[in-house]
Amino acid sequence: MGAMCWPSESELNVIRTKVAEMSGRDSKEVRIVVSPYRICPLGAHIDHQGGIVSAMTINKGILLGFVPSDDSQVLIQSGQFKGEVRFSVDEEQLPGNAAKLNDLGRAKGSSNSQEECSWGNYARGALYALQKRGNCIKQGIIGFICGAEGLDSSGLSSSAAVGVAYLLAFENANKLIVSPTENIEYDRLIENEYLGLKNGILDQSAILLSSYGCLTCMNCKKLSFESDLHVQTKEHRLIRCVESNGNHNNETMKQFKILLAFSGLKQALISNPGYNSRVAECREAAKVLLQASGNEGLEPLLSNVEPEAYEEHKCKLDPNLARRAEHYFSENKRVLKGLEAWASGNMEDFGKLISASGLSSIRNYESGCEPLIQLYEILLKAPGVHGTRFSGAGFRGCCIAFVDAERALDAASFVREEYPKLQPELASQIDEDKMVLICDAADCACVI
Repeated sequence: MGAMCWPSESELNVIRTKVAEMSGRDSKEVRIVVSPYRICPLGAHIDHQGGIVSAMTINKGILLGFVPSDDSQVLIQSGQFKGEVRFSVDEEQLPGNAAKLNDLGRAKGSSNSQEECSWGNYARGALYALQKRGNCIKQGIIGFICGAEGLDSSGLSSSAAVGVAYLLAFENANKLIVSPTENIEYDRLIENEYLGLKNGILDQSAILLSSYGCLTCMNCKKLSFESDLHVQTKEHRLIRCVESNGNHNNETMKQFKILLAFSGLKQALISNPGYNSRVAECREAAKVLLQASGNEGLEPLLSNVEPEAYEEHKCKLDPNLARRAEHYFSENKRVLKGLEAWASGNMEDFGKLISASGLSSIRNYESGCEPLIQLYEILLKAPGVHGTRFSGAGFRGCCIAFVDAERALDAASFVREEYPKLQPELASQIDEDKMVLICDAADCACVI
């Protein structure tokens, strides 16, 4: 982690001191989980259709300091939320409890109570996932968790990073050896079963499998846990730049920075109907294409439609479904071309593909709202930017951009100057120095 200067020694010391105060233990005993956020340069909106996607972690994310408790009790405090979470690892965690705890907060009419119940669900969900897979959890933890300020609800997979952090802490405290592949499944259980979120496994896969200097490539058609967990390990690849050679100080990494430009929109994905409706439209397009090509017996996913069959029968799709299918098939091609560009160190071509992905998300997938589209267009004009697109689903949050390292400050200043002209109200809700963050690539989640 030292090569990326995250977390800094001062950040680590603050967390160690806090956990030492909470537990009455020496700060040298405190262990810290580093769980980074992720970006997906290419592969927008195609994971749920079995497409090929790319991902990379950044040097911002979740830090969870902890010590094993002397018994089964769990005590956690947060840098972002009020209150504290207390429960015992002896308690059986049930999926319905998450909704009940949230309802309890609402019933009390207290935002503090609601807040405490909600953020504590991820720790309880981690215990649920470990219990469900038969792991013996006897040891609780005393911990303090904090995230990069202002980056929740920004399309950087903060929820997956939180779930992964709790899993690694409970496993470490109980001396469990768990593979990244198993933890991907465990975090899926947290999000899909315990919390009831309808998302895939791209986020946690990126957080657990990525490596500094590499693009993580995943074939989502093969990412199924219904049969063999080990399928996952065969279907992800780490694509290293030609100049990297395993060296964290390689020249290609020095050539670029990653910009995060924030729109000020913080609407949660689960409350926006756009995401689920687009997924349904993709499946409907797949159904039409499969029927037209004599493969109606296959699951209605666009990855089950051969590109040749798409070209032959796309005229049978109504205009709305045709746009969704065009995004899928063109984006899949962009990912494959992007992997080649990355492997050869060609940041210019890589960036052009990212911007083309952003444009297709707007025109074909229709996922952008006005502020994000404006932010995307500003970044296209910003000095030194190789490529840009929405981060996450594109219905709120931020845009990511790959930018020439020497011009990153100029690009950030350009965005800070131009965006408030178009969205003064939203921009006023963001601290000027946090409107655009300059980041580096990072490694996968770990305990230090």
